[in-house]
Amino acid sequence: MPALSALEVIEVLLLSWLLLGGIAVFAGRGSLVTRFIFPASAVLAAVAAITALSVLNGAVYDQWLQPLGWSLHLDALSAWFFLMLAVVVMACSMYAASYFRHREAIPAGMIAFSYHVFVVAMGLVLLAGDVWMFMLAWELMAVSSYLLVIANHAQRATRQAGLLYLVMAHIGALALLVAFLGLFGGGHEHLPFAVAGHAPWLWSVIFLLALFGFAAKAGMLPLHVWLPEAHPAAPSPVSALMSGLMLKMALYGLLRLCFCLLPPLPWIDGVLLLLLGLLSALYAVVYAAVQIDMKRLLAYSSIENMGLMLLSVGLALVFRRAGMADMTRLALSAALYLAMSHAMFKSLLFLVTGSVLHATGERNLGHLGGLMRRMPWTAWLALVGVFSAAGTPLFGGFAAEWLMLQSFLFTPHLPNATLDLSLPVLSASLVLISALAAYTQIKFFATVFLGQHREAKLHQAMDARARERWAMLLLAIACLVLGLAPSWILPHLQATLSVLGVRSPLILHSGIQAAILRPVAARSVSYAPLILFVCLLFSLALVLVFVRLTATMALRRAPLWGCGFAMQDGARLQDSAEGIGQPIRHIFEPLMSLRRHLPEPEDRRPFYRVEVFDKFWMLLYRPLLRALRQLQRWQEALQVGLTWYLGVSFLVLIVLLGVVTA
Repeated sequence: MPALSALEVIEVLLLSWLLLGGIAVFAGRGSLVTRFIFPASAVLAAVAAITALSVLNGAVYDQWLQPLGWSLHLDALSAWFFLMLAVVVMACSMYAASYFRHREAIPAGMIAFSYHVFVVAMGLVLLAGDVWMFMLAWELMAVSSYLLVIANHAQRATRQAGLLYLVMAHIGALALLVAFLGLFGGGHEHLPFAVAGHAPWLWSVIFLLALFGFAAKAGMLPLHVWLPEAHPAAPSPVSALMSGLMLKMALYGLLRLCFCLLPPLPWIDGVLLLLLGLLSALYAVVYAAVQIDMKRLLAYSSIENMGLMLLSVGLALVFRRAGMADMTRLALSAALYLAMSHAMFKSLLFLVTGSVLHATGERNLGHLGGLMRRMPWTAWLALVGVFSAAGTPLFGGFAAEWLMLQSFLFTPHLPNATLDLSLPVLSASLVLISALAAYTQIKFFATVFLGQHREAKLHQAMDARARERWAMLLLAIACLVLGLAPSWILPHLQATLSVLGVRSPLILHSGIQAAILRPVAARSVSYAPLILFVCLLFSLALVLVFVRLTATMALRRAPLWGCGFAMQDGARLQDSAEGIGQPIRHIFEPLMSLRRHLPEPEDRRPFYRVEVFDKFWMLLYRPLLRALRQLQRWQEALQVGLTWYLGVSFLVLIVLLGVVTA
């Protein structure tokens, strides 16, 4: 019996996931969903990860689905994103097996069905070999994720968030469909991914249409408003899938379109994408820094990370136009590595919020604190995700952002003088974004896990269950591996970069040099995380030995000092989430719409509160919604008027017929 190819194995896995979803429909609320279906899904994801790894060597598979006339295509680019999908689905399925078991209000059967259809849809997006297959999978991904977002549909806010997401997803899909029809001319029976000839200016029009469609899914400005609403509404494992994976489907589609289908675009298109990513990242990280809702904070953080990825892709387009193969490779490597790192650490952080929410019933950072004592497993695993998201050395987020910064700093002279002079400013902006991201993550961890409990009920909080711990541990290990071994992982991107048209070979070394990452040829800059990690461990061991040998007294515990006064309520004296975000809110106030709630003179316990609203929502979307509601009222009035007009006309006609026949 001949062995199955990697594509055939993945097809079997997708069908198996679909079968698990079908079984879940009939399982209802029974324990079959949490005891069998989600664990089986995790096992399938492990097999998918191994299969995707086998394709990163450059193998290519194609298959036609004859009855439907659709095609499937698997190459190294698809495999890189499929590996990302498999690892995150493995962790989320393990987590969901415990999470939904203790959530009686949520119908686990329908959740599991939509969950597995969502996973299959994302897999089909990565395997699509023609336009119709891609658009079918894209729409299936939107509808299934919408059903997951409105899982708690009894709440009005959840229904509104789901509707907003569905509208934005369909608007983006329509733009994509128009772009694909323009790209392929509409003359092919099944519109395979083979490009028709066009005038040069039309390529830019197609690029802009596709960029609009992919930006709507990725949450880029000004189409980002659905993301901070949908993530808080969805269950935590679903938020992890949407942020960790679904947003990357937009990046995959953009890479496939710009580097595999379109010819080298004018440099202005690359600059447009670069600026869109930069502005989205800066805008989102500012809003993330002032959020007091855990999930909204992470949602804005996801917009920031996606903005950095698009920034790097835009820079790669500029380099490709200028004929700089080495710099194109570096920028694309940074985007792909950040995509993988973000999938791991953001999924981990959303699962952490799920455990905190399940243990405390709180999403508001102002009501949390001190949970490291009650939830040590969750806290230490969250710390790994926070370090990665903050761009701390030795973690995956730093390796990706370091590569991105090198692509700015070591850029040779570009043909366009204005862009050449702007690169230092863009580099400084990237550093500012990274600093604000670290500020945000410190705020997140400190207000949730450090200090004292801000609410009495937090004393009863319980740590994550065993399966939830294992799921978070898997993602934490992935964050550490991506941070410690970039010089071993990046060479496996060579085949992926070749698919994107970059033939410039990566710089490889042997021996101890293999642990040192040198992204630019003939340059002295390097990064050796594993060597740095060993040095830090050695230094820590020396400090511990020194303290052990020189310490002369035992540990002494004393009450917290309150500036000469007895400390009655230490929780009220520690800094709050609003207080930590206040300097950022003050500096970037022109970017925000604020509503201040001032205390009344008669209040016995004065309370000051500031609500932050998205500027784009207040200036663009809210007036648009008002205009649409007004049009709806006019249409209803016109419809009523037409009804009366037709009724009167009918009565006059009856009277006239009676007169004529009399």
